[in-house]
Amino acid sequence: MFHRNIKLIIAGLIIATGIWQFTEGNIGNGIFLILLSAIPIFLYFKNEFILLAFLKLRKQDFEGAKKWLAYIKNPETALVQKQQGYFNYLHGIMLSQTNINQAEKYFKKAIELGLSMDMDLAVAKLNLAGVAMTRRRKLEATSLLNEAKKLDKQNMLKDQITMMKEQMKKI
Repeated sequence: MFHRNIKLIIAGLIIATGIWQFTEGNIGNGIFLILLSAIPIFLYFKNEFILLAFLKLRKQDFEGAKKWLAYIKNPETALVQKQQGYFNYLHGIMLSQTNINQAEKYFKKAIELGLSMDMDLAVAKLNLAGVAMTRRRKLEATSLLNEAKKLDKQNMLKDQITMMKEQMKKI
C-alpha cells in the first residue's frame, strides 16, 4: 500500500507523461496515460484494502476481511478521514458478532469520523442501539433507532428496526 500522498504524486507523474506524449505527437499514448492516472486518484479516495475487505464481508468471510484490514498498519496517517471511518466501521461489524464492547467503540469512532453513505451510518447506529438495549439504556437506544430509521431511506432495515422496537417494549 502506498501512502496517500504518494498516490497523488504517481498520478501527477502519469499525467505529466501523458502531456509529454501529446507534445511528441503520440495522441493515443497520451489519452491512455491520462485515463490511467484515474486509478491512483480513485485509490486516493477509496483505499484498496478497505474495498477488498468489503468484498470479503459480502461473502461472509470475516477472516479474509480481517486479513485485508491487517495490511493497513497505521490508519491515522495512511487513510483520509472517511477511510478511517470505514476502517472502524468494518472492524465494528466484524467484532459485533463476538465482542460487543470493542464493537461499540469502533462504531462510535466510525460515526465520529464520518461515513459517506447514509445506509452505512444507519447500520452503525442500529448496532449501537442494540448495544445500548443490551445494557438497559432505553433512551439512548430509542434515539439511535429513530436516527437509524431516518437514515434508512430505502427501508432495508425496516424489519430489524421494528424487531428492536418490539424488544424494547419488553424491557
